[in-house]
Amino acid sequence: MARPGPDFLLESACIGPVCGVDEAGRGPWAGPVSAAAVILDPATAPEGLDDSKKLGHARREALEVEIKARAVAWCVAFATVEEIDELNILQATGLAMRRAVEGLSVAPAFALVDGNYRFNLPCEIRTVVRGDSLSASIAAASILAKTARDRLMVELDAVHPGYGFAGHKGYHAAVHVEALRTLGPSPIHRMTWAPIRALVGGA
Repeated sequence: MARPGPDFLLESACIGPVCGVDEAGRGPWAGPVSAAAVILDPATAPEGLDDSKKLGHARREALEVEIKARAVAWCVAFATVEEIDELNILQATGLAMRRAVEGLSVAPAFALVDGNYRFNLPCEIRTVVRGDSLSASIAAASILAKTARDRLMVELDAVHPGYGFAGHKGYHAAVHVEALRTLGPSPIHRMTWAPIRALVGGA
């Protein structure tokens, strides 16, 4: 029988306020990485929460509004391209997650973190592989992280035109590769990444 979707079973096993934590933008060649932390009340949580990658753009945006209106607390934070290049993407992701958790208006006792890496967060941690498909709180965090980063990449497309950031959001795409060959890297490209170094002649 198919699983109905993320629920609150993992949250119910924790004592005290529980936040779900997830990121967006670990894979792109350009732009910051985002992270979100969300504390939900099961009694008032929006319906239809799921891994952001399984939802269409319009549905993600509608759920973003509901999550922000109904959550006990939420916060979205970023780590910059400079921090990614200085620290590496894994540590920069942890930095964005820490900023998101620390930015919550209610201090969590426990964080459910998507994936299998235990980042340095200011509370107890449980990592959950495929957590955005299992935990409603992580699913909510995945939606806020994704919508916030996508919106920022659209804004950055206007600042750095010609690369197509509004469409591909900094990920690998044919138009992105061609723009890099023609224009060279922009200030928001991750210069330590091998594909970028190769395309601009640094590898």
